[in-house]
Amino acid sequence: MRIAVITGASSGLGREFAIQAERFYKSLDEIWVVARRAERLEELKKILKTPVRVFAGDMEDYLVYRQVQNRLENQRPDIRMLVNAAGFGKIGTVEEIAREDAKLQLRMIDLNCRGLTEMTCVCLPYLSKGSRILNIASGAAFCPQSGFAVYAATKAYVLSFSRGLQGEVAKRGITVTAVCPGPVNTEFFQVSGTSGSRMKEAVLCEAAPVVRQALLDARNKKEVSVYGLPMKGAQAAAKLLPYTVVRKAMEIMGKK
Repeated sequence: MRIAVITGASSGLGREFAIQAERFYKSLDEIWVVARRAERLEELKKILKTPVRVFAGDMEDYLVYRQVQNRLENQRPDIRMLVNAAGFGKIGTVEEIAREDAKLQLRMIDLNCRGLTEMTCVCLPYLSKGSRILNIASGAAFCPQSGFAVYAATKAYVLSFSRGLQGEVAKRGITVTAVCPGPVNTEFFQVSGTSGSRMKEAVLCEAAPVVRQALLDARNKKEVSVYGLPMKGAQAAAKLLPYTVVRKAMEIMGKK
């Protein structure tokens, strides 16, 4: 049985990956979707032609990983694609966010880093030659960001983890792609809040083309998928300039 496993599938990029996966992989037998909001996953199940298996649970808890692992052990499917799209962010300084909720930033680290790593470890034994892992990082991974420090740090972890993992699984014929979009028009900002930056509003993109680009880049075995000229420019700047210069420029552009 050939399957795709997608976390964070109840909304945003995760949901869009589920929609596009069945067009991209014509031979999938099932799509396994993982997220906290069961009702959203059931709605997604109704619109997809490929059979969908729902794993509803909070990815900050251990239970949902155990459920996925048990099902994998019982059915031993061939995972053709793993998409780690679950995650969240919060705009504000470290001190401001800590005053609002002392544990919020720790939860961010837990989901964005530990959760992604744990789901990858659960699925790795069931990936085979030609399988693809897509880890949702962010353009924020390219450089430390004031006012978004913890989120940017978690996405830097995702980028570094993806690159390191690629070196480990290449001999098995598995491709790992870190997806690094800029601002995407999803529910993300309902949780993170917004700085009101005109620059960010100007480069805001839709989920569908970001996901399509990511799937094409994964097919072409690219280690990093960056959608759009603004983010490609940010990636190039982060490579060429001192991070202090890039960080300062981003602070200026982030102002209202």
